[in-house]
Amino acid sequence: MKVMVFDVGGTEIKYSVMDEQMNRFDAGSVPTPQDTQEHFLDTLYTLYAPHRDEVSGIAMALPGFVDTHTGFVSNGGALLYNTGTQVGQLVRERCGCPVTLENDGKAAALAELQAGALQGCCNAAVFIIGTGVGGIIANGQLVRGIHFTAGEYSFVNTNADEWENTGKTMACQCSTTNLLQWYRARRGLPADAPMNGRQFFDAANAGEPEALEVLERFCKAVAVQIYNLTVLLDVEKVAIGGGISKQPLLLDSLRRVYAGLFASRGDSPYMIGLPRTEIVPCHFSSEANQVGALYTYLQAESKTI
Repeated sequence: MKVMVFDVGGTEIKYSVMDEQMNRFDAGSVPTPQDTQEHFLDTLYTLYAPHRDEVSGIAMALPGFVDTHTGFVSNGGALLYNTGTQVGQLVRERCGCPVTLENDGKAAALAELQAGALQGCCNAAVFIIGTGVGGIIANGQLVRGIHFTAGEYSFVNTNADEWENTGKTMACQCSTTNLLQWYRARRGLPADAPMNGRQFFDAANAGEPEALEVLERFCKAVAVQIYNLTVLLDVEKVAIGGGISKQPLLLDSLRRVYAGLFASRGDSPYMIGLPRTEIVPCHFSSEANQVGALYTYLQAESKTI
């Protein structure tokens, strides 16, 4: 059996045909429509149509609060045109096949729990560094929550003194988007200057002082939130994903900065006994969302047999 799999991000839609052994065929990506939901649905259909005779259905990971049972998206996250709509039903009607939906961060967490870096963990988390972040494992299970918002720590406020500032959230502070914004500002470049993660890490790996300074600041923002997750859930591992997770410099810097958080507080009594989580790369790297979306599809299908 093969399934058409979509990983819908804020900037691009990654797609592939996958079988039950997680083999990927005809993979590629296209820009994510930013204007209307109709354009979004048209794009999905255009990608699906050439494969309609070889796949049994569509598995999709996408941003927002996603009801995996009904396909209703109560908040579209990076794609606000999906807010308050039956995305699953709309895709099903457009493509004429079974469709399952999963939140992107939860999909990544499910992939890593089932067959990746978080196998065997009781409590763990994924930190997909892209447009946003999120995905929690508790008691060996993916946490979705009654309203399907659990584990969406993209929405966690990072500064109580600036509650009205929507930029003070984990999604904004701990995303690739924010990393590049900080780098442009540090270099004195226009806010819309062309820049991507590869260019940033080319500079950082070459030892450029401005890039290394920004990377240190970014890693501290991420490390503080990993610390908070450790306090809240006693997570054994945090798996780092997203395109930039393939950069050894990111993981090395993040582990060093995270360890430094503990060292900076010295012998503070209230730190005694507080565990330190293990920071690891996602096994499936930037493909974790697609693998998790497929697992959601296969689990749904098994319940109908």
